[in-house]
Amino acid sequence: MAAMFGGFVGQEVVKALSGKFHPLYQWFYFDSAESMPEEILAPAEYEPLSSRYDPQIAVFGRTIQQQLESLKLFLVGAGALGCEFLKNFAMMGIACGEQGVVTVTDDDVIEKSNLSRQFLFRNWHIGSSKSTVASDAARKLNPALHINALQNRVSPETENVFNDAFWDGLDMVVNALDNVNARLYVDSRCVYYCKPLLESGTLGAKCNTQMVVPRMTENYGASRDPPEKSAPMCTVHSFPHNIDHCLTWARSELEGLLEKGPSEANTFLADPNKYIDAVKSSADAAAREQLAKVVEVLVADKVTSFEDCVAWARLKFQDYFHDRIAQLTYTFPEDAITSTGAPFWSAPKRFPHAVKFDAADPAHAAFMQAGAILKAEVYGIPRPDWASDPAAVAAAAAKVPVPEFQPRKGVKIETDPKADNPQPTASFDDDSVIDRMVTQLQGATKGLPQGYKLQPIQFEKDDDTNYHMDLIAGLANMRARNYSIPEVDKLKAKLIAGRIIPAIATATAMATGLVCLELYKVLQQKPLESYRNTFANLALPLFAMAEPIPSKSFEHKDLKWSIWDRWILEGDMTVQEVLDWFEQRSLKAYSISAGQSLLYNDIFPKHKERLNKKMSELVVTVAKQTLSDRRHFDVVVACEDEEGE
Repeated sequence: MAAMFGGFVGQEVVKALSGKFHPLYQWFYFDSAESMPEEILAPAEYEPLSSRYDPQIAVFGRTIQQQLESLKLFLVGAGALGCEFLKNFAMMGIACGEQGVVTVTDDDVIEKSNLSRQFLFRNWHIGSSKSTVASDAARKLNPALHINALQNRVSPETENVFNDAFWDGLDMVVNALDNVNARLYVDSRCVYYCKPLLESGTLGAKCNTQMVVPRMTENYGASRDPPEKSAPMCTVHSFPHNIDHCLTWARSELEGLLEKGPSEANTFLADPNKYIDAVKSSADAAAREQLAKVVEVLVADKVTSFEDCVAWARLKFQDYFHDRIAQLTYTFPEDAITSTGAPFWSAPKRFPHAVKFDAADPAHAAFMQAGAILKAEVYGIPRPDWASDPAAVAAAAAKVPVPEFQPRKGVKIETDPKADNPQPTASFDDDSVIDRMVTQLQGATKGLPQGYKLQPIQFEKDDDTNYHMDLIAGLANMRARNYSIPEVDKLKAKLIAGRIIPAIATATAMATGLVCLELYKVLQQKPLESYRNTFANLALPLFAMAEPIPSKSFEHKDLKWSIWDRWILEGDMTVQEVLDWFEQRSLKAYSISAGQSLLYNDIFPKHKERLNKKMSELVVTVAKQTLSDRRHFDVVVACEDEEGE
């Protein structure tokens, strides 16, 4: 309750100080009477124990306190929500008894941008594991807390860690995740093992909570938000009309030039013969394109001195912001019309203008400096002292000879907003092109020392000294200048290109407080009408609470089931015995599968030979599953009733 009200009041204070968002102009009333025991307990239940939990015992009683202390809880995520949850758990006494344990997992490390809202972390923790640091901090809040910190992502790849024994030993699961795919996977595991899931999320001043209770409510995956809209490929590449498009393009270019290209070149350098054999064996358009990236890095754009890096940056500037734009306006002049007679350059399209390099322009100089320094870093070239002066780098760039632009006819530029990323186009002479590129590579790599490797750039938004954001901001702002789009500073560029999800501590505190109020209800096994799903927007402010939606049920004669149910067939049965089991329930089973493998289907005559085989044998031989350390296996049976439905 304190966390919930603290988040709300804290946001009102921020509003008063900043003048941002709409303050509350009325009384605010909130209670969670449903969290309390249904009946008044015996007086002995409320007697204090001279412990830090006495105020909680005075409300809920000793029995619930003991249940809290013995709880086996799985917290997925140790970021903003995770830190708040661990603080609440420590204060509530969760897993502070001999039998209790909180298992927290997060495969991420602490970054500088986390510190504003993930309050268990400090400057000296940057680069350390989130789960480990958060667990240590929670123990300082309550030394009795039993907590186990892991660094594993909860996913199909880690089911050997989070196995049957792990899930069976849990009492409940609390999500503190920041992406939908991870939430859906954890939700599927909770449905499979029938474990309560307490779900929450935040976005800026908004927060939401959802209670998923086995055999009572619908699961998280039963309803989904519509997918987020992304800018069409042609808009990002040729027709941007806002700074977000420019920054998306800029990050893509940085990763392509300085990370993906060098990484592909390293794959080639590790074993050139094996790489060439693989390319020649496939000999398709995709292989040709991958090889072309290697040639670009090791031949066309190879640098051996910092001056070469400056020349590379200057030529990239010319290509991106002059030649490509000049070609675009040559292909589609300002008075161009579409096939329907409408102006081609109609809103939201903006007619672009080529930018000429000017060494005296600070933005041009900053771009040259960041590009040259990062190119040198990839190739392990020492940085001279004059590289720290943007004006000196720009002066060197001004001396680079630049070929005069010549427009080309017949250039295809994608204009269909529905078009996806272009796929490499096959050519009748792919083999000869590949042979020519292989010859180039063999000549370029002859003089390289043994074990030579490039150093791909891993984009890091939080280090202001690494020039990553300088290059992205330079790329985006020059492109914005092409299209007369307002430019942005480096901080704004970092928020967009770094894909930083806005989050504030007030909404996080409110979400976790609301979830913990629901946790008391789960312990007491409250009925459906006692639970609350919440959506709140502290900026408006808006609060909407509703009962969870019941799980959808299905019926067939005397059978009734929901997503929470499954049939368990004991013993190592044959296929025929499984079919008979369904036949006894007036259902005709016609197909049995395990994972992606079909174990039996009555339309295949050869499958009749499998009728007398054990299911376990087919799971091992057909589905290629290993059963040595498992007590069960899962199959999906497709069946129909007498009416064929």
